[in-house]
Amino acid sequence: MLTYSITTRTKSRVVTGLAASVLMLFAAAPSWAFSLDDVAKQAKALADEKFKAPKSNLPSEFRDMKFADYQKIQFNHDKPYWKNVKTPFKLEFYHQGMYFDTPVKINEVTATAVHQIKYSPEYFSFGDVKHDPDAVKELGFAGFKVLYPLNKAGKNDEVMSMLGASYFRVVAKGQVYGLSARGLAIDTALPSGEEFPRFREFWIERPNPKDKHLVIYALLDSPRATGAYRLMLTPGSETSVDVQSRVYLRDKVGVLGLAPLTSMYLFGANQPSPVMNYRHQLHDSEGLSIHAGNGEWIWRPLNNPKHLSVSTFTVENPKGFGLLQRTRSFSEYEDLDDRYDLRPGAWIEPKGVWGKGKVELVEIPTADETNDNIVAFWTPSSLPETGKPINLDYRLRFTSAEDKLHDPALAWVKQTMRSTGDVRQSNLIREADGSVALLVDFVGPVLKALTPDASVTTQVSTDDNAKVVENTLRYNPITKGWRLVLRLKVIDEKKPVEMRAALVKDDKPLSETWSYQLPANE
Repeated sequence: MLTYSITTRTKSRVVTGLAASVLMLFAAAPSWAFSLDDVAKQAKALADEKFKAPKSNLPSEFRDMKFADYQKIQFNHDKPYWKNVKTPFKLEFYHQGMYFDTPVKINEVTATAVHQIKYSPEYFSFGDVKHDPDAVKELGFAGFKVLYPLNKAGKNDEVMSMLGASYFRVVAKGQVYGLSARGLAIDTALPSGEEFPRFREFWIERPNPKDKHLVIYALLDSPRATGAYRLMLTPGSETSVDVQSRVYLRDKVGVLGLAPLTSMYLFGANQPSPVMNYRHQLHDSEGLSIHAGNGEWIWRPLNNPKHLSVSTFTVENPKGFGLLQRTRSFSEYEDLDDRYDLRPGAWIEPKGVWGKGKVELVEIPTADETNDNIVAFWTPSSLPETGKPINLDYRLRFTSAEDKLHDPALAWVKQTMRSTGDVRQSNLIREADGSVALLVDFVGPVLKALTPDASVTTQVSTDDNAKVVENTLRYNPITKGWRLVLRLKVIDEKKPVEMRAALVKDDKPLSETWSYQLPANE
């Protein structure tokens, strides 16, 4: 029999060898040269200084150009950044022009270093835009796009766009761009005017060959706030952006909008077009959904009001909120160019405890679809002292499957339709009676499981500017849900009407709460 004896010196050699192996393993693993803390240090340092407005470096022919000319400046698609790097992600850049008149600095982060991605006119094709080639040599980028094989293997699709202030747009598989997310909103809808914070610098981690996500850091700056952001983009059938943010206030603000979303609503089923239009609906989003901390689900259909409207929903520790596009049938839009049926909904899921605050919805009058007139955001009840960080983390989900966001034990609103109220006469002719009719279709698995004669009732309330003259509920055999019909007599048409409705069974909520504002008529 052989015996083995390990001396103290041998033991020491074994331990030393193991330690060296462990160190080698750590050295071989990726060790990023950059983190959110690095951006936060810069944001804090900026907050301690007086704001310095960025200066435009654009020659006049670029600053004064029309949008049609700006569109002619295209990135050369055969020169994407990381073209020769084994990574599923590629980058393209936006040229400066029009109101995108100040450059943003874009850096690449590798496992060992950080370096700036230098601007070059060779990245771009200028078409027939007349310009002095020497005048663009020292310009910069206005923003960037992220490409990824989203819809088909081997084919790069644009999945994210970063351009202008702190705006960014994202799509999932099969979608087209619609609403925008933002880093921060300040004093939205206040008479003093809105302040638009700006992402002034980005750091983008070079992804590994098999990475399914891309990490982007951003430094935000504005007269009254700075911020550090980490955005982790994960494309797919539902694209997500995991956001870590630290915001520092330079000065007092009236309304601080955190996790803001910006969208467009021109007309729809609850507010038909005032002029003849082959499209029944035209909007990027049709409603605000809120999942309150107490478990209540709220659905607020959007309006294009005649006057600025601000709605407030007090919520403690929200579980989620977002601007959604629930109508997915092409026949409701009939738009082959803009494909509003393929616009994403955006849902925000808070991480951690957000505390007391409110979700605000701002609706701004607009005459056409080129203006984003809808804003939704979270605003805390109290703000820290200037210089103290506001830490806010959340996940942004860009999806077309809005029904999967909801609790299957509760029904949700499929559509809200508005019509002139009328009464059927003895001769079967319908005659308008001066009321406003609202028809609300509730759907969901919980309703499909019920029989048509189930004892489903409603809870309806309005403010004192309206009188309910009809409140009927009937089974809808087409949707296998229930349709609520309300007719209201408005007392003062110069004022809006607030109302709420929900389905109830056995004294328990059966649906989300439909929270609607009938806009003022003047």
